[in-house]
Amino acid sequence: MGALLLEEVRAFTARLQCAEAASGDAGLGIDLLDAIETLKSVGCAVQAVITDGVATSIRADRRAWGLPRADWDRGIASQIALARRESPNRGGRHLGFAQALVHEMPHTLALLRSGRLNEWRAALLVRETACLSAADRAIVDRRLCSDPATLDGVGDRGLIARAKALAVELDAASVVRRHRTAVSERRVTTRPAPDSMAYLSVLMPVEQAVCVQATLGRDADSLIATGNSGGRTRNQLMVDLLFDRGTGASVAAGVPVAAGVPVAVNLVLSDETLLAGGHEAAQLQGFGPVPAGIARQLVADSVDADAETSLQRVYSCPQSGALTAMESQSRTFPKSLRKLIDLRDRTCRTAWCDAPIRHHDHIRSRRKHGATSVHNGSGLCEACNYAKEAPGWTARPVIRRGDTHVMDLGTPTGHHYRSAAPPLPAAARQSEVEAVLIAQLRAS
Repeated sequence: MGALLLEEVRAFTARLQCAEAASGDAGLGIDLLDAIETLKSVGCAVQAVITDGVATSIRADRRAWGLPRADWDRGIASQIALARRESPNRGGRHLGFAQALVHEMPHTLALLRSGRLNEWRAALLVRETACLSAADRAIVDRRLCSDPATLDGVGDRGLIARAKALAVELDAASVVRRHRTAVSERRVTTRPAPDSMAYLSVLMPVEQAVCVQATLGRDADSLIATGNSGGRTRNQLMVDLLFDRGTGASVAAGVPVAAGVPVAVNLVLSDETLLAGGHEAAQLQGFGPVPAGIARQLVADSVDADAETSLQRVYSCPQSGALTAMESQSRTFPKSLRKLIDLRDRTCRTAWCDAPIRHHDHIRSRRKHGATSVHNGSGLCEACNYAKEAPGWTARPVIRRGDTHVMDLGTPTGHHYRSAAPPLPAAARQSEVEAVLIAQLRAS
């Protein structure tokens, strides 16, 4: 029965791919948009039920095998993530979402299954009731979702406000505890933005965030009022003031002019890009590709500021761009090997996971006589490394001539996923061995 359903879903998906044929009729197009939105919600509900079923089945098998309770859940979220082509972090969210809907929020699940609630809004309800007991969560679920008309026309903010109000009414103490936990998880993160920019995000208590923004705005306004803005806008001044106070460096017209506390920044670029005006993009570790002109400017600014700057050569295959060797500046081989893996993999090597590398792992484990080598090594985040140690997981390096480094990951259900390391910048692959430079900039 399950196999037949799978074939039907795939056949329907193929037919749905022809839906754009109705794009010439606006009225029919609107009806299709509505119908497909309902279909998406129904699909999300079915995914949630299946996700919970998969987790329940895996746990039951592990319990029957006599494994310790601590191992029953290991790697389940990662399997969900791989099946949905997402990161393990997202897989964990999908699993938690499914368990909450199936076991504690049946009315929300029913609205999702009927198409009256989409996945995002259902996730908001799950999130805002996460601090409550199962009994109190069920009350919120019944009061907000037992009648489909209750949330009709209500925006996301209104939905969140209603859920929060009910949570406080039912268990104010748990809401306070949740706030304290949230404060303990404050953090600073970055993510790439278009045009070689980046978003710096700070998760902090709301009163602190409002205070920081107000202070930066006040001081930017003061600089503009006194004629000391240097032609910069209020927003530009606020960013420069934040950089100034966070690093100890002063900024004029958006350009750092003095060094603060040294921080190493690895910039990987080809020799042609740095020395011969090449156009191949560089790679800024932890960020991603950077245009050649900006990369050269970063190196020049570092040198002009009298900051410590060092160059280290690495070598790539002229055909594939795979990282093959690195000039050693360290006396201890393990440290150089870890650095080589970091430069080759950039982020976690599990498919669809781009989390920062935290563990340097043997692909074929030491227990199975796996070598401590760059070919048998991979950079993984903590979650992916722990997941692959669960029963039924396999991993092996794939040897294919001319390719970048490839890893094959097998899950307990027999599915296999491959990931390839990204190629290095390589503007001049004519030579037998391509030299690539790592500029380690000591910048504020």
